[in-house]
Amino acid sequence: MSHLEGSADRADVKAGDRALASSLTAALARASGAPSVAPGHRPAAGPLVSVEVFDRVVAGVDASHFLFTPAAVVRARSLEDVSAAFRYAHSHQRSITLRSGGTSLSGQASGDDLLIDVRGAFRDIRPAAEGSTVVVQPGATIRQVNARLLRHGRKLGPDPASEIAATVGGVVANNSSGMACGTEFNSYRTMRSLTFVLPSGTVADTSLPGADERLAGSEPALHAGLARLRDEIRADPELTAEILRQYRGKNTMGYGLNSFLDFDAPVEILAHLMVGSEGSLGFIAEVEFGTVPIAPCAATALVIFQDLKEATQILPVLVDTGAATIELMDAASLRVVQNDPATADILGQVRIVSHAALLIEYHGNGVDDLGRRLGEARAALAAAGAPSFEPATDPRKRAHLWHARKGLYAAIAGARRPGTTALLEDIAVPVPLLAPTCASLQRLFDEYGYHDAVIFGHAKDGNIHFLITEDFTAEGAIARQRAFTEDLVELVLGAGGTLKAEHGTGRIMAPFVERQFGRRLYGVMLEVKRLCDPAGILNPGVLIGHDPQPHLAHLKLTPVVEPEVDRCVECGYCEPVCPSRDLTITPRQRIAVRRARAAASARGDVALDDELARAETYNSVETCAVDGMCQTACPVSINTGDLVRRLREQDASRSTQAAGGAAAAQWAPVTRGVATALSAARWLPAPVVRGASDAARTVLGTDVVPRWTPDLPAGGRRRAEVAGPRAAPGPAQAVFFASCVGSMFGPAKGSIGAAEAFRRLCARAGVGVVIPPGIDALCCGTPWKSKGLAEGFAAMAERTVASLVAASDGGRLPIVTDNSSCTEGLLHALDEVQASGGPGRLRVIDSVDFAAMELLPHLHVQQRMASMVLHPTCAGTRLGSNDGLRALAEAVSGEAVVPDSWGCCGFAGDRGMLHPELTASATRAEAAEVAAGRFEAHASCNRTCEIGMSRATGEDYRHILEILEERTRL
Repeated sequence: MSHLEGSADRADVKAGDRALASSLTAALARASGAPSVAPGHRPAAGPLVSVEVFDRVVAGVDASHFLFTPAAVVRARSLEDVSAAFRYAHSHQRSITLRSGGTSLSGQASGDDLLIDVRGAFRDIRPAAEGSTVVVQPGATIRQVNARLLRHGRKLGPDPASEIAATVGGVVANNSSGMACGTEFNSYRTMRSLTFVLPSGTVADTSLPGADERLAGSEPALHAGLARLRDEIRADPELTAEILRQYRGKNTMGYGLNSFLDFDAPVEILAHLMVGSEGSLGFIAEVEFGTVPIAPCAATALVIFQDLKEATQILPVLVDTGAATIELMDAASLRVVQNDPATADILGQVRIVSHAALLIEYHGNGVDDLGRRLGEARAALAAAGAPSFEPATDPRKRAHLWHARKGLYAAIAGARRPGTTALLEDIAVPVPLLAPTCASLQRLFDEYGYHDAVIFGHAKDGNIHFLITEDFTAEGAIARQRAFTEDLVELVLGAGGTLKAEHGTGRIMAPFVERQFGRRLYGVMLEVKRLCDPAGILNPGVLIGHDPQPHLAHLKLTPVVEPEVDRCVECGYCEPVCPSRDLTITPRQRIAVRRARAAASARGDVALDDELARAETYNSVETCAVDGMCQTACPVSINTGDLVRRLREQDASRSTQAAGGAAAAQWAPVTRGVATALSAARWLPAPVVRGASDAARTVLGTDVVPRWTPDLPAGGRRRAEVAGPRAAPGPAQAVFFASCVGSMFGPAKGSIGAAEAFRRLCARAGVGVVIPPGIDALCCGTPWKSKGLAEGFAAMAERTVASLVAASDGGRLPIVTDNSSCTEGLLHALDEVQASGGPGRLRVIDSVDFAAMELLPHLHVQQRMASMVLHPTCAGTRLGSNDGLRALAEAVSGEAVVPDSWGCCGFAGDRGMLHPELTASATRAEAAEVAAGRFEAHASCNRTCEIGMSRATGEDYRHILEILEERTRL
């Protein structure tokens, strides 16, 4: 085998099969009763089938170190679509891979034939009235479900570290567990009922009366076969004993044969075989879970040990104290934590040598109960000679500790050498054998040259993860991986452990299932597969199979592309927060396109590069909101918006850059022109104005000319006109930098606008403010930065910062602005000026934070409203201003609600006018949730976001300061 054999080149993409697209589209249309849709066209309803190269490249990427490019992508919209696709695969000898969140790490979420994406349409979450159970579809993430359960004081049992992006479908299909759930609260144990689609197209629902008889009627051979296997296993003491041994702890290798011992009815056996089946037996369409209570009190501590041996040897003592979670981190993990600016303070100045740490958490039913548990733990640890134990009970401090642990995999992988691929393994051994197993693992790392290997994981369960990095283009890399894996298998099985504890068998351990379970139990698994999927259409090569080396094929290569994104491990954590996720693509997919283009360029495939580039323009560049929300979710702090801004800069012509510079030089008349045009449009017939804007968009381009719609407000007042007579007399306590957005877009009908509201509130609270001279010509620079207009941004940043330095008395006074995106924009402008060697020492505060800290204590609310719904902004989230927003809302409202489905509105300055479809898609779920509630007011803290949410909901969203001003009038 050559050194590149087994690796997957991202540019190895075949042209799309148009005949496949046509026949599959027709089959799905017949099943749903919908008219057939042309291949490649995104329908308003019904499934989407695409064989376009771009769609297949972006759909193929997942979090594992394997890479497959599917032949076709199907975005299923219903159970009928999935059943029809299964029947199509049967009749056309095709294979199917089911995909939801794409966070699986073992290669089970990708394939090279038909990929069915079920994340988009299957997102329902239906908690019972008291939250004791919840019915969930596979496209909902664990975090989204838990957000709905929080008000009931409940949560799901499975708690994977990837809960921000891991979807229920994948969590059930892999029987993923996590930090605290162990085996008691995993999907297998907490599932109450299951709806699933078999490869034949049959739909089974175990919640229905007579579900077992229904299965016997629709699938008699399957039903009889499962009953036969059940009886054979139970009649054999040796098989029964081995199954009990295998499942005494975490184990996700192969199929869950414990189902044959735990359940009697074949339909229940089958439902629980589906758990952990990795999409190889059927489609998990809907799950009913029993939920678990959230402990009312908790305490978390990070305990540092001198080395890994010392940390693992104390585990039996900790387990006996009843710790809810015990997370292990080795020295390499701790260095990553210490080098991350977001978590560096956790370890302070500790010089990490060979240290290890345990993140320990205790739960209590109340303060006294928790105190008792902590006292017992302190005594036990002291008696065992462990280091001091200093738990934190403050929710913020605890969340800070958990942030370091939950993002550890991606953060470690993100710190790898550029061009290498991260491989994460997942094993479990009996807890008493964890210490010698870790020591042996470290010897294997040294023997095979994996000097950057990292060990961490769920020590309470004897379940550890280790990460190694490999350059699959290097000579001998695949041979080294083969030999290392063989030695790993011998080590783990020799300790009586399992080769997979929670990440699923996938492709990486499929060749070793028989070695772990033995010939006879492996034969049972083969029979289960044959009974459920006789044609072998579902996920071939995953979990079981005859290929001895699937773990050494299709290995992902990661070419060096751009510094903004080279750290990306394609974990997918960014995807649920991306506003374009349901319209075009996500940050992970934007990066995948860049890598595919780099690979195409490297091999001289100009045609492929050109095809990807053409599709990239709209799907990646034009519909990116550059809101930075991806960075808030990314464990390695990648802001894909930085990449998109640079791509826009590269694409901008010389004349475009010059126009941007000219606009910066004449910003005061430009803003007046926009305001005047918006006001004039209100007096003209709407069809005339809309027709004119649409005509201009046709000629000049939809990414150049905004689309006028009747919901846009009239123009606002000049900032200099909203002057300071109402500001309090006496020395100024802040510089007020009113946003130019408020001068272009006027307030909602009957409102005074955020700038005027802020000035009145300052006067009312006795707080003096000063206005920068020439403010109408100043701007934070965001309009230029977001469009990649570097010259205009640099010029405006320099002018604005210089003015603010003077107005603030050299930085003595804080700068307050009334638009959250402008607050963040000013910080970027400061960075720009400082990078150029100019002055930039300024304190910038968003108006909601300033109002909450400095104004609210001096204001008297005259009358509180019953309820208010809030739309936090992306910038406010990144700035940490959401607490200030909520504080103001709670001061004037009995109930302040942030929708569970809150997210970026996608308006993004003028992006919502250039591409209204982006805002429509981004706000759909939140708008539906708002419509279902009854609120007296709708508030945000950014004018363009208010416009976007008003458009989405039909309700007037206003700045929170406007509402605060109204409610504190004398």
